Amino acid sequence: MASEGGFPSRGVWRRPGLRWVDVLVAAALIALLYGLLRLGPSLNAPFLPSTAPATVSTDPSNLPYYAVRSLLRMFAALVASVLFTFVYATAAARLKRAASVLLPVLDILQSVPVLGFLSVTVTAFINLFPGSTLGLECASIFAIFTAMAWNMTFAFYYSLISQPRELDEAARIMRLTKWQRFWRLDVPSGMIPLVWNGMMSFGGAWFFLAASESISVLNQHYALPGIGSYAAAAIGKGDLGEVGIAILVMVLMVIGVNVLFWRPMTAWSERFRVEESEAAERPRSLVLDLLRRSSVPQLIGRPLRPVGRGLDRITRPFGLAEHPLSRPQLRERTGDVFFAGVVATVVVFGAWQALKYIQSSVGLAEFGHALALGAATFGRVVVLLVAATLVWVPVGVWIGMNPKVTRFAQPVVQVLASFPANLLFPLAIVVFLDLGISLNIGAILLMALGAQWYILFNVIAGASAIPSDLREAMTGFRVGGRLRWRAFILPAIFPYYVTGGITAAGGAWNASIVAEVVDYGSHHLTATGLGAYIAEATGTGNFPKILVGVIVMSFYVVGLNRLLWRRLYRLAETRFSM
Repeated sequence: MASEGGFPSRGVWRRPGLRWVDVLVAAALIALLYGLLRLGPSLNAPFLPSTAPATVSTDPSNLPYYAVRSLLRMFAALVASVLFTFVYATAAARLKRAASVLLPVLDILQSVPVLGFLSVTVTAFINLFPGSTLGLECASIFAIFTAMAWNMTFAFYYSLISQPRELDEAARIMRLTKWQRFWRLDVPSGMIPLVWNGMMSFGGAWFFLAASESISVLNQHYALPGIGSYAAAAIGKGDLGEVGIAILVMVLMVIGVNVLFWRPMTAWSERFRVEESEAAERPRSLVLDLLRRSSVPQLIGRPLRPVGRGLDRITRPFGLAEHPLSRPQLRERTGDVFFAGVVATVVVFGAWQALKYIQSSVGLAEFGHALALGAATFGRVVVLLVAATLVWVPVGVWIGMNPKVTRFAQPVVQVLASFPANLLFPLAIVVFLDLGISLNIGAILLMALGAQWYILFNVIAGASAIPSDLREAMTGFRVGGRLRWRAFILPAIFPYYVTGGITAAGGAWNASIVAEVVDYGSHHLTATGLGAYIAEATGTGNFPKILVGVIVMSFYVVGLNRLLWRRLYRLAETRFSM
């Protein structure tokens, strides 16, 4: 509206007033930064291994502080897992020769249990930061990282190798640099499975929080302030009241993280869905709506834009996002032979040194004993996978293909999947003892509590990622019953199920470390299996047996991946990729 003199009124030039949503977001950000600054000194407190406490106080008044320390470790491990995923999965997907090594290495890393990593890394991190708690904090974060990273890497890797050819050709035609292609094509196309699997990995890491904060390796016991170490101390005392308090606090933490972080992330990731028709109902998040209405995120992101442009200019000399479609066969064959020879030499030398060490300590006959125990754990893993597939595939499809159901069921599923089921082990022991159930059978249930959710989450992600136009076409053609499942639903979710299956199998092997040896007060239950073998060897500091157990577990996991899951991956890539 103009004034009488023909000039705009003053109100046009006036900046918008300070809105309440900006005040709320800014206050939350300031509170977060203040909390991090207050926690900083405690992360670098004086520390001596000989005088370090082996447990923490179970006074409930310490729980708020313990919860914050645990959340800080979890999110630090999540950031490290995302960075690892971007680098490792991209290298495996884009570098053909490297993939032949990176994928088997990833199989081996996934098969190594958390206690196997801790037994090697705790001493190294403590020596890296002598006299400081920071070394033990890094060891704990690294252990949580090993419970998160592999699942996310597998999910992002599959999203890269299954990109539609049209998008790949478009990136080459537009002559995007490798940096531009990564952020404009690779990350957006893999965002939905990455967020869902990140949420699942974060939930799986809760399962090993107690082992990561109350560390017992090589006959040494260390305890860091955290909700996991509090739960471990309460379980060790056999106090069901304190265990119940830990469970209540953990539930509140899980719900808070899901509401404030994962729910906004899943709603935000919907913007990267590729389909011709818009879904009838998309996930919503009150937190995301507040952030979108606030100008604070834009103010924070504005100074970072020159950084992205600078990285783009730096990466231009490395070439565009295009690769020669064919190479001279002789050159390709010669390079592959040389690369394979170098890798084989390193592997053979390492294996020879490990076998010499085992022969001089416990003898090679120990492998026969460990293989027999591994067969028992392998049987539990197979039963778990079959049961989880039969139960959770239909449930996951039902949740993922019904937006209204997803809206209400997703938070429930997130809480169930994120809850550290090992806190329920004391209650399970009481039930097992009352019913006379052996841990050889009960361990299957305990392992399932930590591993079955990988299948459910990936199936939900696969079902929700089916384009709406395909769903409408199936409904329009009145395709239902078995034909709908056989010709439409199962092929559509198959790639996601394979990702969930391979990570559920690895998670089950890892969970066997906790599920096959369970302590509660004066009760000590042990199942016959490789997980119990590794757990007992780790607790007593028998490093040769730890090495034997890790090698045998890697043998089983890698063998199953090579014989089954990799073939299913190729089938998903060639026949069921959309």
